[in-house]
Amino acid sequence: MREKTQGKKQLRLEIVRQMVTLSSSALGLVAALAWNNVIQDLVTNYITPYLPKGFGILSLIIYAILITILAATVTFQLTKLVEKLEDK
Repeated sequence: MREKTQGKKQLRLEIVRQMVTLSSSALGLVAALAWNNVIQDLVTNYITPYLPKGFGILSLIIYAILITILAATVTFQLTKLVEKLEDK
């Protein structure tokens, strides 16, 4: 009987863990989309006007570089945080 109760607790714990993971992922996606809009507007409003006509691909490259730098920086910082927490 005790084993059955323990199994139910473990199942509930796993369900909650999955809910936290899914919620975090969903909110991360929303944040990423919001940053995507910010960076697109930044490039469109502040960089593209200074480029000659017909250089739309250059503004897309600048956009891609900014996104890559942001993603690499966030990933690097989170990795350092995880390593720091694992050392404790």
